[in-house]
Amino acid sequence: MEDAKIIELYWARNEDAIAQTDAEYGRRLHTLANRLLQDHEDAEESVSDTYMKTWNAIPPSRPAHFYAFLASICRHLSLNKLDWKQAAKRKAEVVFLTQEMELCIPDTSRDRAMEGKEIGKSLNRFLESLPRESRLIFLRRYWYVDTIAEIAQRYGMTESKVKMQLSRTKDKLRRHLEREGITV
Repeated sequence: MEDAKIIELYWARNEDAIAQTDAEYGRRLHTLANRLLQDHEDAEESVSDTYMKTWNAIPPSRPAHFYAFLASICRHLSLNKLDWKQAAKRKAEVVFLTQEMELCIPDTSRDRAMEGKEIGKSLNRFLESLPRESRLIFLRRYWYVDTIAEIAQRYGMTESKVKMQLSRTKDKLRRHLEREGITV
């Protein structure tokens, strides 16, 4: 079913909206949640909570990119669950990715003047400036938490090419943030 039709079901408060959402995006949401949580039951709970939060958000929201809307909710809920479950003991992969991104994104506790929304807008401008392939690889790695091997397979490239492209994109991001006055 098309996204617009699913969203119309939400607006009509038709419970089929959740079933259609699950049929269309459930597998992808489970994969995303499971990559972050490394626990099938917790991932299942995050996806269910995503559907509930979506039900409560539409209306009034009418997302232009439905899967991105769902993935954002699912990712947020999964990371919150991870924080709650493990406090300071995060899973190694999430810690590694976070440490990797700390080289590009500033620690907001050091610079209280810069609001999170401003950094988000800057990141959006940066992502829009990237060539499509670089943007997709960057998002697959740092938003969807795909492994290097998965990205290489998805886009038909070698792992070393993916690593090189990510390295170059992170360098570009660092320079972009510095030009915008965001200290890294």
